[in-house]
Amino acid sequence: MAITEFSAALNQVATERGIPVNSVLESIRIALASAYKRDRKDVGEDVEIEDITVDLNSDTGEVRILRGKKDVTPAGFGRIAAQTAKQVILQKIRETEKDVILDEYKAKLGSIMSGTVFRIESGVVILDLGKAHGILPQSEQVETEQYRLNQRLKVLIKDIKESSRGTEIIVSRSDPEFIKKLFEQEVPEIASGVVRIEAIAREAGSRTKMAVSSSDEKIDPVGSCVGQKGVRVQSIISEVFGEKIDIIPFSSSLEKFVAASLSPARVTDVELDQDERKATVSVPEDQQSLAIGKEGQNARLANKLTKWKIDIKGAPGLFGVDDKAEEDQDKKVVRGVWDADIKKAEKKLTKKSKKDIEDNQVSGEDNPTEEVEQEAEE
Repeated sequence: MAITEFSAALNQVATERGIPVNSVLESIRIALASAYKRDRKDVGEDVEIEDITVDLNSDTGEVRILRGKKDVTPAGFGRIAAQTAKQVILQKIRETEKDVILDEYKAKLGSIMSGTVFRIESGVVILDLGKAHGILPQSEQVETEQYRLNQRLKVLIKDIKESSRGTEIIVSRSDPEFIKKLFEQEVPEIASGVVRIEAIAREAGSRTKMAVSSSDEKIDPVGSCVGQKGVRVQSIISEVFGEKIDIIPFSSSLEKFVAASLSPARVTDVELDQDERKATVSVPEDQQSLAIGKEGQNARLANKLTKWKIDIKGAPGLFGVDDKAEEDQDKKVVRGVWDADIKKAEKKLTKKSKKDIEDNQVSGEDNPTEEVEQEAEE
């Protein structure tokens, strides 16, 4: 290879791929020393790497193998040297590209990315993130979610770690940070820092409680997260397949914060024990089941959110109460809407009946309601 060809090719690869020339040359020297050792072993000669010196001319690409000061370059070794140099350069390119990609994803740690389910192996979901694959282990999955091939998902870039399979990008959908980052994407006030997520507690796939505050008294932090007609929070709920999200106002007053943490229950009083870091709360009797929640979930999440032990005064225990409190609350709402619709329908029917009677009276026909009553009696 002419001086300009070898040198130009080497420098071009180094420049385009961002690989230091000296690093490439040193890798070639190490590879050539190993190639010479294998060559000698094939003819029954055992040579130590430490005894080999590789003289590589960076301008011409010419190679000499020295042992001591003696040139022991085998005949035809130039062909082996050329192949080795090519393999080393290609390997260096692959390693450098991999390092660049890993550096790119390291910069995205803690952020949300979209990926497509590429493969599922023994319960582990592998996603195509574009330039690399993300690993969604079972510990980072949501138990209630079902994953399928080619499904598009948002995930949290949680960690980059070494394993027996090499460097892996670990992603998550169950981490509470995932919910926080979804809100950062959806709520401009959070992204700008005006609204802040002060605390979050999550039981992935079931319910999340999140406390928010605002640095601007003119901006309602809860309203900002919910959005007009609930559009912002509904977008996030859709992403997490219907997981319930409670958004409460954060308060520097611990009593107010503890009371709010038990939402949707109404708290009448909070007593704090600073030594034991325990809050004893009072709620109306008809609110106890709601405060505790199904299987104690509401109280449990309030504990996690406030980082205080919360005892509900008068409650028989977190798991010995009516677990249908939340369902009953939902039914009341649904029933209220249903009743309102019935009343509305009845009102329309009454108006229509009156009009029909008036029309019939004008036309001289009998009252139609009498016929209906007679049919009902029969």
